[in-house]
Amino acid sequence: MTTTATTAADTGHRAGRRPVVGFTGVSKSYGKVRAVSDLSLELHPGETVALLGPNGAGKSTTLDLLLGLRTPGTGSVSLFGTSPQQAIARGKVGAMLQSGGLMEGITVRELVRLACDLHPAAHPVEQVMATAGITGIADRLIGKLSGGQEQRVRFALATAGASELLVLDEPTTGMDVSARQTFWGTMREQADQGRTVLFATHYLEEADAIADRVIVLHRGRVLADGTAAEIKARAGARRISFDLDAPAGQDALRGLPALTALETSGRTVRIRSADADATVHALYGLGLYPRNLEVTGLGLEQAFIALTTASDAGAEAGVPGAPRASEEAAR
Repeated sequence: MTTTATTAADTGHRAGRRPVVGFTGVSKSYGKVRAVSDLSLELHPGETVALLGPNGAGKSTTLDLLLGLRTPGTGSVSLFGTSPQQAIARGKVGAMLQSGGLMEGITVRELVRLACDLHPAAHPVEQVMATAGITGIADRLIGKLSGGQEQRVRFALATAGASELLVLDEPTTGMDVSARQTFWGTMREQADQGRTVLFATHYLEEADAIADRVIVLHRGRVLADGTAAEIKARAGARRISFDLDAPAGQDALRGLPALTALETSGRTVRIRSADADATVHALYGLGLYPRNLEVTGLGLEQAFIALTTASDAGAEAGVPGAPRASEEAAR
């Protein structure tokens, strides 16, 4: 079963535009392990898309398929209406991957110059280094760089030319907070210039702040696809926190309607509820008087956990369409 999610606004906004990326019924297995299962999705010009998923969700395999580093077992992948290999040869794609080392015996400037020489629509070397924030280390040997500096060099290589699609796999790994903020400021500029940006990250706050679309992969399938706000809304639950004048019994609180999670610490209670109105109404019905009552929506991280946990529970219960444990992704 193919799972996709688009809003009516998305459909109208994308109408008439040729997809930058197209996955059609793509599956990929490694032996008996299904890494990607019947994956269908499209990316469109100017989108900034975050690819999320727990370890083993199939994110890396999906990126490898997109870049032509692996071939699908079934289905097809297209970039700009052609094969990944052809699109990359035409300089339409810039990629920043976790795997693969950098040439250690040369300077940063020499490596960036090589990338520019190879790109069919290259930017000037000094411009590329300035954009990536590596001008100050231009004469340093690659082998002498820190992890965060190596990441910025990888970004320079990905943006050496006028590529229309940028693919970034965990791009801010190894960067400190300041460097991450600078990096994402640069990425916003890239998106503002009309480029499509696809990035995989385990920093969910980055996806929440940067992406205008979030795709959640789980067990090789699309579990959710929409804006960060839509993903949070789909998770359904809301958080309720309050203080009590006296500790309340766990049994009484567990009996509250729509309760999905409960945590108490002294007189402080934190609840997750699928129907906050019903839960709070029943709370007062117990004769309890909560102080400092707060009701908030889930953050993207909590929504992500809620969605994947519910999917796993469905798979264990044999719910039709839920991915089975045997489909757990290899990567």
